[in-house]
Amino acid sequence: MPLDAPTLEISGLDAGYGTVPVLHDVAITVERGSVVTLIGANGAGKSTLIKVIGGLIQSTAGSVSFNGADCTRSRPDQMVRAGLGIVPEGRRLFGEMTLRENLELGAYARTDRQQVAKDFDRVLELFPELRDRLSTHAKSFSGGQQQMVAIARALMGAPKLLLLDEPTIGLAPVVVDRVAALIQEISEFGVDILLIEQNAEVALTIADFGYVLENGRVVMADNAKALLVNPEVRLAYLGV
Repeated sequence: MPLDAPTLEISGLDAGYGTVPVLHDVAITVERGSVVTLIGANGAGKSTLIKVIGGLIQSTAGSVSFNGADCTRSRPDQMVRAGLGIVPEGRRLFGEMTLRENLELGAYARTDRQQVAKDFDRVLELFPELRDRLSTHAKSFSGGQQQMVAIARALMGAPKLLLLDEPTIGLAPVVVDRVAALIQEISEFGVDILLIEQNAEVALTIADFGYVLENGRVVMADNAKALLVNPEVRLAYLGV
């Protein structure tokens, strides 16, 4: 793994579903030690990009490099073992399973059982509101708590890069603030982050760099703070 290689580098990416194109010549880079956000409206192609990165659908052109290695044609299980963690939109928990079981599933690809046990304790330190509910079925949690469980489950895979797909959607403002703080804390632990969000204000406030996706194309790329005050971004995504 080249020490100077970005955590994630996407170049010239085209992708879609069957004969329907969605992404066009997309180029995105997540540098080491950074939080990068991709903002855009519904239908812009954000979730399709996550599926391509995770190996769930194949691109028709371009390349995806993860930690300096080409992974354009990698399978989902290969991406997980390489250090990719995904928190999908809608959380996708196993509702009939307990919190403990959901977290243990997050580490299914790992063989370092002693470190898994240490990470289990570390994750619960990060989410103290979950510590006393290990025997609770996931379906019993509130929406905000389920989002925390989904993030905790992804962290149990010991990811080098965490992809978060709309983690604040449908949450109360106080929970949105909690999730935003968690993302910053996770980044400080050494996990790089690609944050896919409709809530542009939250995303650009906590990110280091940002991209704007419209109709499957990256139309802006800049320092997140610069995008936050960009008149076009403020008009289109902040209602200002």
